Amino acid sequence: MVVVDEENGDMHPLDLFLSVGLDKRTAENVLVNPKVTSNLTAVIKEACVVDGCGKTVGNLLYTVATKFPANALKHRPTLLEYIVSLKIKSPAQLDAAFAFLMNVGPETYQLKDFEEACGVGVEVSLEEVKAAINAVLEENMDALLEQRYRINVGNLCGQVRKKQPWADAKTVKEIIDARVAEILGERTADDDIKPLKKKKEKPVKVEDQPSHTSAPVTPPEEELNPFSIFPQPEENSKVHTEIFFSNGEIWRAHNKREMLEKHLKITGGKVITRFPPEPNGYLHIGHAKAMFINFGLAKERNGSCYLRFDDTNPEAEKKEYIDHIQEIVQWMGWQPFKVTYSSDYFQELYDLAVLLIQRGLAYVDHQPPEEIKEYREKKLNSPWRDRPISESLKLFDDMRRGLIEEGKATLRMKQDMQSENKNMYDLIAYRIKFTPHPHAGDKWCIYPSYDYTHCIVDSLENITHSLCTLEFEIRRPSYYWLLMALDIYQPYVWEYSRLNISNTVMSKRKLNRLVTEKWVDGWDDPRLMTLAGLRRRGVSSTSINSFIRGIGITRSDNSMIRYDRLEYHIREELNKSAPRAMVVLNPLKIVITNLDSESRMSLDAKMWPDAPSEDASSFYKVPFTNVVYIERTDFRLKDSKDYYGFAPGKTVLLRYAFPIKCTEVIYGNDSESIAEIRAEYDPLKKTKPKGVLHWVAQPYPGVEPLKVEVRIFDKLFLSENPAELENWLADLNPTSKEVISEAYAVPSLVNAVVGDRFQFERLGYFAVDPDSTKEKLVFNRTVTLRDSYSKGGNK
Repeated sequence: MVVVDEENGDMHPLDLFLSVGLDKRTAENVLVNPKVTSNLTAVIKEACVVDGCGKTVGNLLYTVATKFPANALKHRPTLLEYIVSLKIKSPAQLDAAFAFLMNVGPETYQLKDFEEACGVGVEVSLEEVKAAINAVLEENMDALLEQRYRINVGNLCGQVRKKQPWADAKTVKEIIDARVAEILGERTADDDIKPLKKKKEKPVKVEDQPSHTSAPVTPPEEELNPFSIFPQPEENSKVHTEIFFSNGEIWRAHNKREMLEKHLKITGGKVITRFPPEPNGYLHIGHAKAMFINFGLAKERNGSCYLRFDDTNPEAEKKEYIDHIQEIVQWMGWQPFKVTYSSDYFQELYDLAVLLIQRGLAYVDHQPPEEIKEYREKKLNSPWRDRPISESLKLFDDMRRGLIEEGKATLRMKQDMQSENKNMYDLIAYRIKFTPHPHAGDKWCIYPSYDYTHCIVDSLENITHSLCTLEFEIRRPSYYWLLMALDIYQPYVWEYSRLNISNTVMSKRKLNRLVTEKWVDGWDDPRLMTLAGLRRRGVSSTSINSFIRGIGITRSDNSMIRYDRLEYHIREELNKSAPRAMVVLNPLKIVITNLDSESRMSLDAKMWPDAPSEDASSFYKVPFTNVVYIERTDFRLKDSKDYYGFAPGKTVLLRYAFPIKCTEVIYGNDSESIAEIRAEYDPLKKTKPKGVLHWVAQPYPGVEPLKVEVRIFDKLFLSENPAELENWLADLNPTSKEVISEAYAVPSLVNAVVGDRFQFERLGYFAVDPDSTKEKLVFNRTVTLRDSYSKGGNK
């Protein structure tokens, strides 16, 4: 072992760093970072080179100070011996040493394995280097001759390094430069001219394409594999986290080699994830992100994902929620490997709690909740913290058998009440609740807490990647503390940012209040960001998953995603899948005076804008009679050049039909409101008006059009982030729902069924609501068109 030399401990750090060959700028930069300063000082002393050493050794020591794997600190002295003795003398060898030690962790290893992995003692002859270089140049000859001196020499060096990893990098570079010059000859002036970047060709403009169907460029992140950031199961031997105790002790959580090998044998080395919702409410779009990450990672790696109900609180859980969650997971397109419940493991959890007590790491406490809170705030130990193990075992058994009143005892983990992390303040593991469980029945009257249950069940189910939102990051130490205390397998934990969408709330507590106090019409109200609400509104699981993939799964937790971004993905999907139809929300009657009142025509209207004329299946029939209806907002008494709607004396085109000209305005009894419009149509279509209106006609003379109810939804809250407001309910949008009870629709919609989705031309995308009956259809507006009527959508 290397003996630490303390004789020159008082040397100024800058002088110490310069003595080992670091250049002055690097040494000064080190001093700016206290952690690197401390690490490098310790490494120099540990290597016994406080009196100085060569630049090659010094640079390697600096790399050790900044990159050495934390889970293998006990092996650092050995590595330093190899560096000082120049058995390891190149950055490539040092990188190989880091990789080897990172996988080994704190466990023992054979020196011969270490030396083999790092190329210790391997001497690469000049002939071997030249042979590798010639092979690489031959493989890249076409590119070399085409690019000449502009070729990436660094890339060539990297290819040589793969063939001869222990070759001297400087020698490799010198020989490649010489061989390139030999092949290409003298460098010319043309070789120094930078090639012009090719301009990206603009896409060919498609004529007559409506502006609302032109999609923006797909965000780059949607083309990437979002799951490439996660390690493979066999890499789960690295230190997960360091748990710092107030007494100076440090636990470095990691899997021992034998434990990891046992885990890999059980799982076959496959990725195992879990989606663990609490069955205490309906799932919202934030859960869609959790599903995408957990099910998506398992699918991408050909692994498996559990649907696990985190059912440790029987007072808040219902079978209704369990059934809903299973159904909505299927609707979102995910197939669980297996459906499990935390309550399936109640016996194992109880047995492990007994083991925890036996190890002196848990105790039965009698403090009431308010006293526990007060003691935690003051960092005070419970009066019962140091009670005898035998006493806690007996009392815990009494709790299990129902011999202690509810609220009179809890089981708490003996962690660290002086920790800087409040989640180490002796968390509660078990509490008494004389409440039947919706899944486990009435077998138990003590229930484990989330903090106790979650990590253990992750371990019992051999979860490889335990993925959760960032607010759980502070719980990492308690998560791994418990697994280390029980000496069981530790999953890899990774936190991602919550999904925050503007103008809504997604806290289950707030959602529950909106529902129970009837501010909304149930958990599936289309204004909510619950998945049931979005589905009822007409949003597909495909567009939700596309939206989730587009925003990524980063750890940035300070961003608010605008609702518009979700709408973009909804429109993209509906534009391709929703057939067109015509509906008039606020009808204004038009009587065509030059068309016989008994006349009826059947015209073709397009269900799809780009449908070829010969494809009869892409059209639907619309009747045309002498009474038609347009939107009341499409008519005004004063015309102008920039107005494309209907006005006295003006001609517009009825879509798929004929031009009509306003000849007379008929007023109601109050002489102000417009009762109807008289018009003449152009049967030969000689006029070519700019304005195009949607319309609905009487299906037969004297018969009113199909009446439907249409519900128009807007953002539920006025503020972008209502959750931040103290009186958040006062921010509810009073016009978030408008019901139009008697809109007119084309006859083809009469056979629409619940879930069918359409684009009502110029109005938006709509879906048939479950409130529909045989007598009357109800449509929910899913999303507006990209270009609204106010921006020229009536053209």
